[in-house]
Formats: sequence, C-alpha cells, structure tokens
Amino acid sequence: MNFDKNGNMVSDAPQAAENAVENAAVEAQEQKEAVNTEKSAKKKSPQQRFKQMARDVEQSRKELKELSARLAEVEGAKKTLEIAEAERKAKVEELEAKLAAAHQTYELANDNYTRLNAEFDNYRRRTAKEKLELRETASEDVIKGMLPVLDDCLRALDVLRSSDAGEAAIEGTQLIYNKLWKYLSEKGLSEIEAVGQELNTDFHEAVAQFPVDDPAKKAKIIDVAQKGYMLGGKVIRYAKVVVGI
Repeated sequence: MNFDKNGNMVSDAPQAAENAVENAAVEAQEQKEAVNTEKSAKKKSPQQRFKQMARDVEQSRKELKELSARLAEVEGAKKTLEIAEAERKAKVEELEAKLAAAHQTYELANDNYTRLNAEFDNYRRRTAKEKLELRETASEDVIKGMLPVLDDCLRALDVLRSSDAGEAAIEGTQLIYNKLWKYLSEKGLSEIEAVGQELNTDFHEAVAQFPVDDPAKKAKIIDVAQKGYMLGGKVIRYAKVVVGI
C-alpha cells in the first residue's frame, strides 16, 4: 500500500500493472533485436562469417596475451614479495641472534660485577677489621706495658700509708695514680673483680689456697696477689688470687 500527498491510502494495483506492461515491452524489444541479429548473420556469406571469426580469434589472442602479461607481472610481484619476506625473516633472525648475544654478554658482565662488588665489600670489611685489630693490638701492648707502673703506684701507696711518710707524699703519689688510672680507664681498661667472687678461670688464676673458718668464704676468693685487668671486654691480664678452702 502507498499513500498520497494528503495521507490517503492508495492501492498498488495500477502501478503494478504499469510495471508489467513496461517489462513486457522490454522483453519484446530484446526478442526483436535477437531476431534481427540472427537474420543479419544468416544474410552474411561464409567468407564474411570466417573473417568475423578470424577477427574474434585475433581479439581473443590479444586479450589472452594481455592476460598473460598481467599474469607475468603478478608472478614477478609475487616473487619480489617472497624475496622481500625472506630477507625480512633473515633480518629478524639476525637481530634476534644479536639480541640473544647481547643479553648473554649483559648477564655475564652483571654476574662479574656482582661478584667483584661482593669481593670488594669483603675486602673492605676485612681491611677495616684488620685496621681496628691493629689499633687495638697496638693500644693493648702499650697498656700492658703500663700495668707494672700501675702496680708500683699501688705498692708505693701501701708503703707510704704504713710508714711515717707525710701527707704530702701520700697525696702526691695518690694524685699520680689517679691520673694514670683515669687515662687508662678512658682507653677501655677496667679492673677484674675478685675478692668475694667464686673462682672463674675465664678471669682468675689461683696461685694459692688458704684455710678459712667462715663457711661462706670457702671456695671463694679471699685475697688478690696481683690485680687483673680487661681492655674493651678482653682479658689482658688474669687476676692472681688466693682461694679459701
């Protein structure tokens, strides 16, 4: 169904009839032209028909030749593309091989760097430790050499206190001892506790045993024959002690 300008419904039958008439007229015209062509061909002589056929064959040969040329061009283009594709693949393989070699070189260089860095770090730590130990050893030797002087100061004080020496001599000797002890203690020297402690072979060396009446003093240190010292937590001289039995 169709509609006119006013929106009214219009039947399709007249239009369909008109279209059918036009189609019939076209088919009649085509049949007429075909009949005319057939008649024209029948009117031609055999020689004319042969020439026409020869012209048709020649035209077909030309068209075939052109198609062959185009086919050759297509084949050539195809071969060119195949060669280009093969070259591209070869280039890709070459680049991949170079990338793999570069990656392997990088891994080797990185491994060597890591190993060398670790070795250098170990060397630095070892060197620092050796330097520290050297300084500590040098300081230890010096302080060990001053321990007898410290002992002599203590003996001198004991002698002065038990004699008729004046207060000035005692104070002077005490001042020397105090200065020496302050200097050594600042370097890390400390005295090992002994009297009243149980014997500990890590710090004490028993040089004598003495009978005691007090049970609390048995197996305990009751006297010190020579004071012991530590330097930075390390024993540099064991305390020589007397143990009660």
